[in-house]
Amino acid sequence: MSEEKLIKVTPDELHALIQNKLQAAGLPEAQAAETANHLVYADLCGVHSHGAVRVEYYAERIHKGGITLEPEIRFEKTGESSGVFHGDNAQGQYVANLALEPAIKMAKESGVAVVGVSRCGHTGTLSYYLRKIAESGLAGMAMTQSDPMAVPFGGAEVYYGTNPLGFGAPSATDTPLIFDMATTVQAWGKILDARSKGREIPADWAVDENGKATTDPHAVRGLMPIAGPKGYGLMMMVDIFSGVLMNLPFGKHVSSMYHDLNAGRNLGQLYIILDPARFGDADTFRQHISQTMEELNAIKPAEGFSSVRYPGQGSNERYERNKSQGVGIPESIINYLKSDVIHNNSYEGLSAFAN
Repeated sequence: MSEEKLIKVTPDELHALIQNKLQAAGLPEAQAAETANHLVYADLCGVHSHGAVRVEYYAERIHKGGITLEPEIRFEKTGESSGVFHGDNAQGQYVANLALEPAIKMAKESGVAVVGVSRCGHTGTLSYYLRKIAESGLAGMAMTQSDPMAVPFGGAEVYYGTNPLGFGAPSATDTPLIFDMATTVQAWGKILDARSKGREIPADWAVDENGKATTDPHAVRGLMPIAGPKGYGLMMMVDIFSGVLMNLPFGKHVSSMYHDLNAGRNLGQLYIILDPARFGDADTFRQHISQTMEELNAIKPAEGFSSVRYPGQGSNERYERNKSQGVGIPESIINYLKSDVIHNNSYEGLSAFAN
């Protein structure tokens, strides 16, 4: 099966197409503009599973009432260094981005901020928020819940989601150190890519309905945690901090992206942000982050590798390159964004393991 033709567009062109489509679906301008910021960023970084490909799904959920269009959003400060940002099931990227403002302010005032984002939709790629934290001169972590798609170590039924977590810190240059990962061996989008290309998948990616490792992408009924029981433990940690901590649905009770597009998803996200100046000299911290990046790149590569790269380096390089050169988006997505179609009723009721 041949791969789809890619159409190169500038970031501004892609942003306008996405914002227009989301507004046509009913999303208010401010929410649509911020969501477009986020999706364009994901495509620029090469994280296409969280970019423009998501627009039709969001448009369908918005159009069917699964997003609160006029939310009652509020920040509840619960301590000198803690708070909860109540999102009222507004568009996830919009809510999670708004929550950064009081979280960053709190970290600068008290040195530490632990802020939960409660009751929001899908928030996209964590690196977007981590980059903003780093650009504020702060270091931090972010983690979020996701659909139950992963089997616990030794299990044959799904319980947790891919439950990503990430880290960001400023360097002495304009390039921050950003690390964003799922706690499964591979993201679901990689399985879909193998399906579309008629390829097998590695045996350590996923399991079938009996919990047995499978190389058939069409037989996948659960994703495997990274590093076996260690990744399983990380999944649990992310779920507890971004769900249980705020009395939100957790584990297998987290709502599916496709189960009911008329209802909010009640997801949670957590930020832990530190001001390096409260723990040492901030300039020295940034210099040592840069030194870390440089020294990792200077390490002698093992046989079969051309170089050693620091975590997140590829995403950083794609982001900088694509900002000026534009990014390739599948022709079918561009055609949809340019069309008068709001959505094709493609997602309601799908299995989490559907195309």
